[in-house]
Amino acid sequence: MNRERFPGLSDGWARFDAPAGAQPVDAAISAMADWMASGAVANAHGAFEAADRTDALVQEARTAAGSFVGGAAEGVVFGPSMTALTLSFAAAVGRSLAPGDEIVCTRLDHDGNVSPWLIAAERAGAAVRFAETDPDTLELPASAVEAVLSKRTRWVAVTAASNSVGSVPELGGIVAAARAAGARVYVDAVHAAPHRKLDVTALECDALVCSAYKWFGPHGSILWARPELLEELAVDKIRPAPDSGPDRWETGTPAFENLAGLVAAARYMEETGFDEIRAYEEALFAPMLEGLRAIDGVTVYGAARDRVPTLAFNLRGRSSEDVARALAADQIAVWHGNYYALELSTKLGLEPEGAVRAGIVHYNDESDVKRLLTAVEKLASGANDPN
Repeated sequence: MNRERFPGLSDGWARFDAPAGAQPVDAAISAMADWMASGAVANAHGAFEAADRTDALVQEARTAAGSFVGGAAEGVVFGPSMTALTLSFAAAVGRSLAPGDEIVCTRLDHDGNVSPWLIAAERAGAAVRFAETDPDTLELPASAVEAVLSKRTRWVAVTAASNSVGSVPELGGIVAAARAAGARVYVDAVHAAPHRKLDVTALECDALVCSAYKWFGPHGSILWARPELLEELAVDKIRPAPDSGPDRWETGTPAFENLAGLVAAARYMEETGFDEIRAYEEALFAPMLEGLRAIDGVTVYGAARDRVPTLAFNLRGRSSEDVARALAADQIAVWHGNYYALELSTKLGLEPEGAVRAGIVHYNDESDVKRLLTAVEKLASGANDPN
């Protein structure tokens, strides 16, 4: 599906590494190059034409990003990464916390949506409670979050999809439960964004973060928050920076060329269509999942009924790094380790080696899946061979 739009795939590798960063789409590559060569490159807010064009690009990017996540443009903050934005946001939230307040995190999340809250809570004298996944399926139902909510809960930090095993939490129910308890909700949608349409308005969350390089754009991230919340929280900023609006959250000069690429990538995703993407990916993922489960010696972790097309597995008798390097020898790219999903990797008893992760996006095809299954089966057949 649209494979010809991704020039980076011409090297012949079967790419299952997109959960860590997808290949950029041609439109994003061109948009960045065109901006750099346009003569419009200048800093913002100047009294000359190139600066005006930069200002227009920033506003266009806020509008495109807001549309991508289903929220108002004035709630969009740009930053270098999800982790950097979450560290900044959690630190600002921390200033509003009092001793005895509580934050809820989950065992399913990337540590970028855990450690910033642990740091903020420690500074404020607040506590962090963890919602636990189902031990067998690795699902995260709303009831798991409800079980750790209290009258002192101020924020719930939750993923929209696990970057490790693909589980999609019962997000609507989690947000509803948090709001009923008087808590606000911060959603890490980095892993969900290439696969599912985001809609902060329908979800009624308070803030959400995602990264363009996961949905075929450049390295750069988006934090969306309710505009009134961006005004309310006290954020670290230098004195000449704006005192209102999303600009007060953005430290230093942004990578304007990346904003041009982000606009193009967002348009590409909308034009391709999330329903079409999901149907294609699920049809490709099902035989990959079942094929790996059928290989003797392979353990696939989790069995969530609702999941994006990402899985983690191990092969008996081999470390995750050994498997990843063996697959790389056949030009098959996968990840190994914990991919920063530290809580889940620890819960599953996989530290320090973690597991092999393979993820599908819509530029993968049946030949990629066949190559992966064939290679893993070959490794499994020789897994206990001392030679």
